Amino acid sequence: MPATTRLRSIATVSVPGTLPEKLTAIAAAGFDGVEIFEDDLLKCPLKPIAIRNLADSLGLRIFLLQPFRDFEGVQPEKRHEKFASARRQFDLMNELGCDRLLVCSNTDPESSAERDVQIADLAALAEMAQSHDIHIGFEALAWGKHINRYRQAWDRVREVNNPALGIVLDSFHILAVGDNLDRLDEVPLGKISFLQLADAPFKDMNVQQWSRSYRCYPGQGDLPLVDFVSTLNRKGFTGPWSLEIFNDKTLPLAEGLSSLAELERRMQAYDKSLNA
Repeated sequence: MPATTRLRSIATVSVPGTLPEKLTAIAAAGFDGVEIFEDDLLKCPLKPIAIRNLADSLGLRIFLLQPFRDFEGVQPEKRHEKFASARRQFDLMNELGCDRLLVCSNTDPESSAERDVQIADLAALAEMAQSHDIHIGFEALAWGKHINRYRQAWDRVREVNNPALGIVLDSFHILAVGDNLDRLDEVPLGKISFLQLADAPFKDMNVQQWSRSYRCYPGQGDLPLVDFVSTLNRKGFTGPWSLEIFNDKTLPLAEGLSSLAELERRMQAYDKSLNA
């Protein structure tokens, strides 16, 4: 098993098979935990408690459930059902033994562009999550309609000011649009809810299609991941490093695990050079 001091995770969407097959393969490869993709859960005939027990028996932690989509700025006529859906999600998470939910920024062209509306929606969701002992990680999708940069996500999370709400940092969504973590010092460490890592070869194409077909393991693409994780490391982030890979080809799990160890080795060498 590659040496690393980080907890290693991977999203189930990155692995082929049924959910039990995915979990078994992830555990066999040596990962510490998983992000469960909701679609995998919905397609599985097993109840959430059975998935929880299977993960426990395999020595896997369920770090996160994802994604909860198109929430902030939802159209008024859809708002009641969206909150009802969130309550069902929280109940499911309690059965699953998972206390962290990824909420990705709204892609609906009809969603509200009003910052105050977005903040009010996220505040109401955070309050509901807090009552269920759930933590929300808000992620800016690179193709989000109104929120597509992590600093925009942080702006809304900062205004909500609820301990149940933080931001998710995804290397692809940040780096693929030419952004970086140079202003990460504006975000308190405790407000970084989760870290997702993916590399990608540079492609001159629609960013959503680029994400869906060409994400790869760290070191297999062109994104500046060493500087990315170094910034987080120097800030004091010690949470899991979690791979979220979408690719038209199936990538070997063993390569994913070793890529995280190699990324950490390269980060340590880079940090050492900065202090030389």
